[in-house]
Amino acid sequence: MQICNRRNEESKRKVVDKRKKEEQEYHHKRKEPHKIIRNKKKTYMKNVTESIEEDQQHNNTRKMYPTVNQFKKGYQHKCSIISNKKEEVAMNRKEKA
Repeated sequence: MQICNRRNEESKRKVVDKRKKEEQEYHHKRKEPHKIIRNKKKTYMKNVTESIEEDQQHNNTRKMYPTVNQFKKGYQHKCSIISNKKEEVAMNRKEKA
């Protein structure tokens, strides 16, 4: 009886260990793309700040200020609402007429 109980406990432990290992692999695989994206974003920001500094050194303010303002404001979604002749909101271009 004790041998059967030990065997059952060992099998349960193996299942739990296998699940933990699979879970750790899953988390590792999920972390990897986030790490790559974070590094790419960091290099992108570094390149942009270098270009801003270069524009400032060469007194190219027309090119410098739009990039600075772009980062100050952040991403802004462009809304494409169309109004028809009655000043009502139309959802697509076919309803405009």
